[in-house]
Amino acid sequence: MKFICDGLTLSDAVVKASKACAVRTTMPVMECIKLSAGNDVVTLLATDGELTIRNQISAEVFEEGEICVPGKLFADFIGKLTDCELTLETVEGGMEIRYADSGTRIQTMSAEAFPKINLDISENSFVIDKKAFKRGVAKTVFCCAQDDSRPILKGCLLEWKDKLEMTALDGYRLALASEEIVSKTGEMNIICPARTLNEIARSLSDDEEKLTIYTEGGMMRAETEGKTILSRLYQGDFIRKESVISKTFETRVILSREELIKSVQRAAILIRGDKNNLITITLTGDGMNVSSVSEAGNVSESFTVEHTGRDLTISMNAKYLLDALGALEEERVEIDLNGPYSPFIVQNEREKDSLYLILPVRNA
Repeated sequence: MKFICDGLTLSDAVVKASKACAVRTTMPVMECIKLSAGNDVVTLLATDGELTIRNQISAEVFEEGEICVPGKLFADFIGKLTDCELTLETVEGGMEIRYADSGTRIQTMSAEAFPKINLDISENSFVIDKKAFKRGVAKTVFCCAQDDSRPILKGCLLEWKDKLEMTALDGYRLALASEEIVSKTGEMNIICPARTLNEIARSLSDDEEKLTIYTEGGMMRAETEGKTILSRLYQGDFIRKESVISKTFETRVILSREELIKSVQRAAILIRGDKNNLITITLTGDGMNVSSVSEAGNVSESFTVEHTGRDLTISMNAKYLLDALGALEEERVEIDLNGPYSPFIVQNEREKDSLYLILPVRNA
């Protein structure tokens, strides 16, 4: 294999592909990027068994072939050669990279050891504006679980009917967002890993073009700007949002989003490092009080709100509330509650295209 290409173009493609390289694996080839050259195109392919990324770039190919290069090392090295033209050629036992009057040789592995990847996933699909997809991902995936205790919660439930509905939860909070879709081949629901959704969103430009998501046989595929992202889907029963989101609430509060964010941020400073990151909100008449207490001191701030329903005091994780408020867009937000120990929801005052449910914490 031998080809010549622009260093910046190759570096960008390598960095994107390397996101799918495996880490801490017993199969060294899974830590590699497979390079394939032919017809003046170089294809980069990487997979960790769950996420697969394929990138293609234009190059002057003199000799067709394929080889596996160590992903992280290759990405780091090519990243230092973005200002020159590169010649890459396989030699006995490795690959030679020539640039200006210099050259480097790295060890490689046979492409035959690389897993076979089926990219022909196309049975079901839906089409959505790229901006809408990025917005939906940003509103939800931060609520996906981070640990492996319940693997299915590391994914986000995608349901497409008249709209695309995305649901994420980690056992302590839930995010729900809906976005308009352009078209669909049918009604479906899948559970997609959060890291896959983030990777697709990062790959999308801010133009008005459409994104098509394909699914088939427990797999999902997305195509964007010369990049293919393939992912395994999680299998199992996702928690039904209808069973955890109450249809009626005893107390409703409407207030300034920015005012509440700043107050919670100040209260959170004094509890930084505490296990539960606990703040307390007290509703009395038309007033709200935000407070926190720790060995470092205490904060107590009060301001006026629109309040209907009974007075109450409720404690919660400050980070969860700030995450929810940060994902909303309107100047005023609505908080609906059913008591000090029942889950409450936070959403925009007017546009109800997303909501956040948070479990309160018993203040010992």
